[in-house]
Amino acid sequence: MRDRGRTRRLMGLGARTGGAMLKTRLGGQANWRALGEALFEGLSELKGPAMKMAQMMSQWDDLLPPDLAEELARLQRQAEPMPWPRIREALVLQYGELDEHFREIEERPFASASMGQVHKAITRDGETVVLKVQYPGLSEVLESDLAQLKRIMRLGRWFKVPQARLDAMFEELAAGLRDELDYLAEARALERYRARYAYDSRLIIPEPLMALCGTRVLAMRFVEGTPLRGLESADDATRQQVAATLADWITEELFTFGELHADPHAGNFAADAQGRLIIYDFGAVITVPEDRLMAMMALLKATLEKDAMAMDEAMLKMGGRQGQGAPLSLYREAAECVAPLFAPGEQDFGDVRVHRRLRELSPKVWGAMDRLQPPADTLLLSRALNGHYWNLVRLKARLDMHARVTPLLNWAVVAPAER
Repeated sequence: MRDRGRTRRLMGLGARTGGAMLKTRLGGQANWRALGEALFEGLSELKGPAMKMAQMMSQWDDLLPPDLAEELARLQRQAEPMPWPRIREALVLQYGELDEHFREIEERPFASASMGQVHKAITRDGETVVLKVQYPGLSEVLESDLAQLKRIMRLGRWFKVPQARLDAMFEELAAGLRDELDYLAEARALERYRARYAYDSRLIIPEPLMALCGTRVLAMRFVEGTPLRGLESADDATRQQVAATLADWITEELFTFGELHADPHAGNFAADAQGRLIIYDFGAVITVPEDRLMAMMALLKATLEKDAMAMDEAMLKMGGRQGQGAPLSLYREAAECVAPLFAPGEQDFGDVRVHRRLRELSPKVWGAMDRLQPPADTLLLSRALNGHYWNLVRLKARLDMHARVTPLLNWAVVAPAER
């Protein structure tokens, strides 16, 4: 991976991003389309952490300025693939003579992402597999890219986010990205999840071929499916089946196993012809301690009860609030936005009124950042939950969230010794 010019281009993107944010904060009209185009042109070739951050942002497409959201979505769909000769070098480094292992490897990837791209192949035994290949040289430039990303994150100080909190958020993000570089760890995660959910016929988790896996190449049996974004136009029964499976799986991950799939990029999920949920990517799996789950449920309980003082107490305990003066009116507005999704009976995640209210609330949240901030140690958890929520929105899910969360709220108030 070319190192020359990366720093200059990342710094330039940081300056453009900062300028747009500052202009908006001062009451002006930022050119979000131009910023999005600059991000697409710069990051689709650079790959790495900054592109990963942009893809994370794109998951919240209903809350971003529309022009910026459109360009970030294009970054997900049309990221410039790395030329085949560079990818072949990585494969040769892993396998030696490729003909000894594969009859054929498709040179054109069928998926490109921030940290690697995926190529279909046929083994000597005639089996169709997919090879997830880490971009050559990424590990060598990761730390310098992270240093530039840290500088870009300092823009958060304009919104009165303390430097110590920005540093803690950066360290959590950086640790997650470093973990994603270890493809053997992802192969072991695939094995663990396959064993864990072997009983659930609604889920499909591809089998890793451990003999062909290495730290920078992951080999899996090919499982064909329709990507999650492609299901937006599918029949309602299929969408509801996939949505219910996704919601059940996330709940069991968190409250039974204390883990969460932390990369809810829509491209990591698909459905097969029978409507079963396919989960392709396990490069980011985080541990979620029980006390953090209990704190989250305390905040949800206070939100559903529309108790602004209890919401503030929960935020303080989570480390998500500082300074003088609780933003009680903002809490009340947030509760009014969220509560309808948890009313008794089936609720429609595709209801645009909910998204419109969230969009309208977003500037007020930014305006209260001197008091209301994301807890530093829950960055990946919050991002993952938000991403999974938007996947349910894309599926136009109709779920009885009241019935789903009531036992979880009851669980959270029972002392561990009494469970």
